[in-house]
Amino acid sequence: MSNDKYVSPFGERYASKEMQYIFSPDMKFKTWRKLWIALAETEKELELTDSDGNPRITDEMIEELKANADDINYEVAKEREKLVRHDVMSHVYAYGQQCPKAAGIIHLGATSCYVGDNTDVIIMTEALKLVRKKLLNVMNELSKFAMEYKDLPTLAFTHFQPAQPTTVGKRATLWLQDLYLDLQDIEYMIAQQKLLGSKGTTGTQASFLELFGGDHEKVKAIDKKIAEKMGFKDCYPVSGQTYSRKVDSRVLNVLAGIAESAHKFSNDIRLLQHLKEIEEPFEKNQIGSSAMAYKRNPMRSERIASLANYVIADMINPAITAATQWFERTLDDSANKRISIPEGFLAIDGILDLYLNVVDGLVVYDKVITKRFMEEIPFMATENIMMDAVKSGGNRQELHEKIRTYSMEAGAVVKKEGKPNDLLDRIAADPAFGKTKEELLQIMQPSLYVGRAPEQTEEFINEVIKPVLEKNSDVLGLTAEINV
Repeated sequence: MSNDKYVSPFGERYASKEMQYIFSPDMKFKTWRKLWIALAETEKELELTDSDGNPRITDEMIEELKANADDINYEVAKEREKLVRHDVMSHVYAYGQQCPKAAGIIHLGATSCYVGDNTDVIIMTEALKLVRKKLLNVMNELSKFAMEYKDLPTLAFTHFQPAQPTTVGKRATLWLQDLYLDLQDIEYMIAQQKLLGSKGTTGTQASFLELFGGDHEKVKAIDKKIAEKMGFKDCYPVSGQTYSRKVDSRVLNVLAGIAESAHKFSNDIRLLQHLKEIEEPFEKNQIGSSAMAYKRNPMRSERIASLANYVIADMINPAITAATQWFERTLDDSANKRISIPEGFLAIDGILDLYLNVVDGLVVYDKVITKRFMEEIPFMATENIMMDAVKSGGNRQELHEKIRTYSMEAGAVVKKEGKPNDLLDRIAADPAFGKTKEELLQIMQPSLYVGRAPEQTEEFINEVIKPVLEKNSDVLGLTAEINV
């Protein structure tokens, strides 16, 4: 590795090798060659002829192209690009050097966007499939966590203030439901992906109409055949020189949605780690702080948040590009696309690896959770205590005022004097409630205050998530290694 030039942290620190390969030069240029082969095969199948009526493309030419499809002569292409300043024509030239018999028919009738745009769609589709695979694995681990802790009562928070209790597992279903929505979006986007096809310089297919002597039916068949050869159902029916840049924007919106979900999860884990209730994994030799040796910083969750911020901000790049294109195309999309699309995917890849790693190793401190719960439960139980007293003949308005006053006084003792919560003692001392301290303690069972949280968790996992995971069982079982 060279240390004298910039190296992307996505390659060194965050993204997996699998995602990096999808956006590698090798994947790109091998796909270009597959597209050129598909075009040549299509033109041969549609009986393209020369001016004398002879077949323009032969089996021998196609076999030559296939024989050299993966053996890319990169140095030849690089040297040619220095001369002609055009990446596509440089690779046409380099491929032609290896395939002298087929050199004259490579890229025949096409424009640069034939390989450029179709390859971009193919690569984004492969990347979306990898993201989907990792998303499903995170969902699988979260579902296990939710079911394991579906019955463990914990304080719920609104405005980060103690509120009506829930369970640890039920809270996990909220993270899981966000990812389920993301899964629906990504599956829709994968199903919607289409190739540009071979539309020519302004999308009219004029060059192909000329090649095929004005035969509209043959020209119409080109896109369908190319799509099938490249593993797609169809091509966009109309385009300018490029596919609509809204496609890129839609894809990045899906990635940003995953980033939003992951960020929310990471926020909650960081807050729970502050409360010492749940922690992300912390390795034996990991250092939390260079100055404070005792610290266990939530580094992985913070990294999720950091990368998620990047993806959410990156979403604006293709949106601006789509909005500012002129007529049938302008080239101010090119440099932006080379950065915003790959790095959006590389960042999401890193986020999902971190997410999977964190969920797989979450540490739950149930005794701390229960202790904090019991400190607050007297306040939570006041509604039940008041209702029991009303059933015994008490006046609801008077009892409500008494509880409000006692709650404020007990809260002041906790906050100002640092003493234990004495609300139950105050209520037990008031004959209006008709309860002894022992009787009040009997109704302080945490499980009495979580409503349907355990049942909601089971129903959600079994009825919504489990069928999805069973349907995709072949992609489950991933583990995530974190580089740093």
